[in-house]
Amino acid sequence: MTHNNGEKITIPFIIGDGIGGDIWNGTRRVLEHSINLAYSGTRTVEWMEIAAGEKAFQEKGDYLPAESIAELKKHKAAIKGPLTTPVGGGYASLNVTLRKELDLYSCVRPVQWFPGLPSPLTHPEDVDVVIFRENTEDLYAGIEFPADTEENETLLALLRSNFPDAYSRFRYQQEVGIDLKPISKQASQRIMYAAMRWAVQNQRKKVSIIHKGNIMKYTEGAFRNWAYEAAERDFRDLCYTKRTWKKTAQKKGKEEADLEKASALKRGLVFVDDLIADNAFAKAIANPADFDVVVTTNLNGDYLSDAFAALVGGIGVSPGANINYEQGWGLFEANHGSAEDIAGQDKANPSSLILSGAMMFDFLEWHEAAALIRRGLEKTIRSGNVTFDLHTQLPGSSLVSTSQFSTLVIDNME
Repeated sequence: MTHNNGEKITIPFIIGDGIGGDIWNGTRRVLEHSINLAYSGTRTVEWMEIAAGEKAFQEKGDYLPAESIAELKKHKAAIKGPLTTPVGGGYASLNVTLRKELDLYSCVRPVQWFPGLPSPLTHPEDVDVVIFRENTEDLYAGIEFPADTEENETLLALLRSNFPDAYSRFRYQQEVGIDLKPISKQASQRIMYAAMRWAVQNQRKKVSIIHKGNIMKYTEGAFRNWAYEAAERDFRDLCYTKRTWKKTAQKKGKEEADLEKASALKRGLVFVDDLIADNAFAKAIANPADFDVVVTTNLNGDYLSDAFAALVGGIGVSPGANINYEQGWGLFEANHGSAEDIAGQDKANPSSLILSGAMMFDFLEWHEAAALIRRGLEKTIRSGNVTFDLHTQLPGSSLVSTSQFSTLVIDNME
């Protein structure tokens, strides 16, 4: 997909709830300065506010108006702050709804340590992983049947009549909530294709398929198998898989398989392996350098991306994108919540949204501006000037406000 490289583009933004206004004000200044510095006025952005969240409900009576979805579909990229899903029945997650409505199937979460960030690791510099999380299926599909409802009773009756063995596995067959977990071949293979393509384009060495297929054989196990199939079919000359190694080992022995693998990696092929999810969590802490690119299911990806982020300063400095590569749409967002308790106090960390803005500029092929943003943020963190969430973890650091931090990022781009 070739994106607009012209003089002016329109980028929709959703301010978000809670601290959304605090972090957006600073982020917008950072993004605009990076454009001015990189392109000296030859490229500009026109920002378009999109109604969503509490503000939309107050103004339009709808937390996510249909016209907001329609407007987002007209543009290649958009950026959003945190949205709070209203408490109580009847409201789906606004973030999940956006991803489903726009078919933003690929949640991309790069996690990397910057010097100066707190970390429980002895060598936090070993953390440099990009997580590709399938964004539309799994338990997040929202196919739920609340306990003691007519729909729930109908489903239980269907299972009892037609699938008695499955029904017998319910430990308690009354007052039980049910959630379905769809995993399809199409969704599994397109997220694998996205991860593999990114790995090849960015000279990454390994793609790891994370799953819980030892227990959920027909969903997560199928995800693993379909992911391998996609890699071996679509990137046959560009990767070497753990499945291929096993086949060679069975036919010719492990020594021959090891030689075959070594030869493939020496030629620059991407190695594709897989890990059980709980093992992956343990290795993320014990040996994060073993991870390069990760591709996984929706729920695993949600957990794993936040776990990796906790190793390098937390989700306050973790960017994220939701992308449909075929349609050429991208929604870039802060990964943290709306933190209502500190809203309006000018103390929230804007780094997640700022770095997501840099990801957005890379997506739009405005790489020079993206590089300036990362340089400014890295220099600011290295200097020890941080917001309160990091200040409490970094003895000797200097506490700055949201707006002051954003100004320092701008100053440090020079």
